[in-house]
Amino acid sequence: MTYKVFANGNPLQASEINLNLMQQAIAVFTDATARDAAIAVPVNGQFAYLTGTSNLTKYNGAAWADAIVVPDTGTTVSEQATSRTIVAGDANSFIYATAAITITVDDELAVGETINFIQNVDAAPITFAAGAGVTLNSKDAALLTGGQFAGASITKKATNSYYLVGDLA
Repeated sequence: MTYKVFANGNPLQASEINLNLMQQAIAVFTDATARDAAIAVPVNGQFAYLTGTSNLTKYNGAAWADAIVVPDTGTTVSEQATSRTIVAGDANSFIYATAAITITVDDELAVGETINFIQNVDAAPITFAAGAGVTLNSKDAALLTGGQFAGASITKKATNSYYLVGDLA
């Protein structure tokens, strides 16, 4: 399907309405029930706006899903001075280290969830350690923050697999 610009006086075929208008427009419905009743056979990539929830949805080929996912801002765990193992509740949060600590990454997060870390004290790095069965993927296999105010993040890629990125040494 290509994008088409319509001009006055040109004939409009039913196939053009289906391909060029219906699939390139955002239909508006009050809720998912009205959307599903009106669009019995959605097309992969089709959008619909739900006014009742102010939610833009997209059909992904298998189901309707939120088209725009707003990340959970999470919580802040400040003044972390002792070593710790991450837990599911740390997802989408910031952990500020005020002493040299070790963060053990167990397989606790959902795919795509992230935890951010900041080393607040000079000469007190954050050391990241993989928990049982977990693989930490980082550039040059670096596992330490690089100095005062260095930041690092872990993001779950897949089961037992995490990315570790940031100012690492």
